[in-house]
Amino acid sequence: MLTKYLVLLQENKNYRYLWWGNVISLFGDWFNLIASAALISLLTEATTAISYLFLARFLPLFFFSPFAGVLADRYDRRNIMIASDVLRGLTVLGFLLIRDPSQIWLFYLLTISQFALSSLFTPARSAIIAMVVAEEDLVAANALDSLTWSSMLALGSLAGGFVSEMFGNDTAFFLDALTFFLSGWVISLITLPAKEEVPEVSQGGFFDFVDGLRYLWGVPILLIISMVKGGGSLVWGSINVLEVAVAEDIFPLGDGGALTLGWFYALSGIGTGLSPILFTHLLGEKPAQLRRGITIGFVLMTVGILILGLAPNLAMYSLGTLIRTSGTGVIWVFTAVLLQMSVPNHVRGRVFAFEFAFLTLMQSVSIYWAGFAPDYLGFSIQQTILSMAVLGMVIFLVWVLFQYRTGKIPLVPEGKKDNKSSLVTFE
Repeated sequence: MLTKYLVLLQENKNYRYLWWGNVISLFGDWFNLIASAALISLLTEATTAISYLFLARFLPLFFFSPFAGVLADRYDRRNIMIASDVLRGLTVLGFLLIRDPSQIWLFYLLTISQFALSSLFTPARSAIIAMVVAEEDLVAANALDSLTWSSMLALGSLAGGFVSEMFGNDTAFFLDALTFFLSGWVISLITLPAKEEVPEVSQGGFFDFVDGLRYLWGVPILLIISMVKGGGSLVWGSINVLEVAVAEDIFPLGDGGALTLGWFYALSGIGTGLSPILFTHLLGEKPAQLRRGITIGFVLMTVGILILGLAPNLAMYSLGTLIRTSGTGVIWVFTAVLLQMSVPNHVRGRVFAFEFAFLTLMQSVSIYWAGFAPDYLGFSIQQTILSMAVLGMVIFLVWVLFQYRTGKIPLVPEGKKDNKSSLVTFE
């Protein structure tokens, strides 16, 4: 089952460089998150402070993604990724300056800057995958990306928790900065094929992004597919925040629950990494099969969150985490593949920028709820988690209705794709 993933890495050097850059960068990212959560816990005890941390990580992605999508369609995507890596490395070094609660504003400002730069990286990388990987290998490439993200989540979070616990947050931040610089160097080794010639967009700037929205508006099924991750993140976004409180206050292991949080992230890595590979093997790689996989993903996500809200002990909470993240992994990979199969190259950056912007907006709403419900409505952590399970059921029903209404409609009507693409249907 893993042979084709190994062959892809061995035979496609451009994807291999892209993959190695991702491995290096993601490993450092989890050092950063664990250290950031630990630093926030030292600076303040408010639950909303953790929510603000996640908002500082996600809102810049929403506001800057439209601009990033235009850049990804106009300029060399590889150079955009390299610049993003180098500038993020320099920004992360700024975290070493933070020493006391009066500097918390600087912490949030640096976090916002880091993720504003990340907004340049993500649409460019999503668009590049379809440039360097053949269409028949897109599922394998995205599943391998998910497995990589998850493996680095598992290894990086455990290592990050250990490093923060044993050597301090500054060491974790310094290592994260180094990974950005190394990732930029690896990505510089990629050789991209020339873009096909497309008519220049005359309006420029934000209106270029609007042109990308016009494309999606003209293909409603793709518009809905591009919003699927956002619908899921409206549910799972708050869990990322609440996990910090669960680790610190309910099932603490280590100082401030750092080891518990690392354990949760390790389980999340296993779930999100293995589930796309497993369900690709069980269901297949055709669009209709990918959509069925997304349905299963929503079921697993909702059931997993329900278990989290009712879990009486760490073992049951761990099981819920594994089930929940298995669902989110399938949703994430299968929606990406459907878009990469269907969207023409000259608008691909903007389409993925829209997807990313909507995802981060919905995730930010969910994150805010995770702090607002306990601090201002008196919800317990478990009650807040259960409220997300109820919302998950609603999102699942909306997706099922969409499946029922559009199951036999072509994914992209004739004339909506470029000359390198074929008509893709759900059958």
